[in-house]
Amino acid sequence: MSEWTDAIVGERMTVDNEFNDRVMASRFSSQEWGLIMTATEFEIENSEDPETARIVADTSSLPAIMPELENVRSQVAAMGGGGSGGDRSGGSGGSGGGIVASIKGALGLGGGNDGVSDEELEAAERLVQEYADELQVHLEEVGKWDQVRVAYQE
Repeated sequence: MSEWTDAIVGERMTVDNEFNDRVMASRFSSQEWGLIMTATEFEIENSEDPETARIVADTSSLPAIMPELENVRSQVAAMGGGGSGGDRSGGSGGSGGGIVASIKGALGLGGGNDGVSDEELEAAERLVQEYADELQVHLEEVGKWDQVRVAYQE
């Protein structure tokens, strides 16, 4: 099913640029957003029905990478950057944990959620779905939605 996503790379770049303001106003920095997007797959729900078809975000991999968000925040803070996102509630003050903690977290072996709350996960899921909605609107506006929807079915 990656053929349909390959076909809209240029459209995604346009939506990425347009969506950047929303990311900047969110609790996530651009580095965090990039990490969130790498863990997200997009699907087309009801692709056979032009009236109800819609792009949905598969965020099932997000919980596995959420602890890494705290590591990104710690690295940015250590370099003196304040990030660019807004509300940063839900994170711990600066518990980096080092390379071993990062590896354990990436493997799912870390204890707890390393300072990343359920609220943080829900915020990421909401923002990713907003992106999916914007992508679909953009595809409809440029007349590519039906082509993409049909390509998804193949």
